[in-house]
Amino acid sequence: MSHYPEPELDELYRELILDHYRNPRNHGKLSDPDVVGEGYNPLCGDEIEVHVRLEDGRITEAAFSGRGCSISQASGSMMTEAVKGKSVDDIVALADAFMRMMKDPDFVPPEEMGDLEAFQGVARFPVRVKCATLAWHALREGLKRRSD
Repeated sequence: MSHYPEPELDELYRELILDHYRNPRNHGKLSDPDVVGEGYNPLCGDEIEVHVRLEDGRITEAAFSGRGCSISQASGSMMTEAVKGKSVDDIVALADAFMRMMKDPDFVPPEEMGDLEAFQGVARFPVRVKCATLAWHALREGLKRRSD
């Protein structure tokens, strides 16, 4: 028996997540992006493509496109908001913290995560973790491919 209380659906679909799903920020594709990353979740069919423009090692523009559930699309929207203006190193650290938050329901998110903390309840729904991390995996894959 788990020592965690039963998750509430309203915890999963917090208002901020629903707002980003209904009104996605940075939705679309950039023309001539410096980084393109793609993610696909074979379990549910969600897919995301992330486009990023870099200048002096910092993300100046970020966009995402794709289709899927409210969790994956809201995560793409919130991620593109969170990474703008950050250095690649800061983004790697932020992605690491996000991934850790998805694996550990007791993880205390650092202040730098800001609104991304809204996804903390998703860690209690293992099936949805891949949806929440899809955009982050796509971004990391795109950044890694660019640096190789």
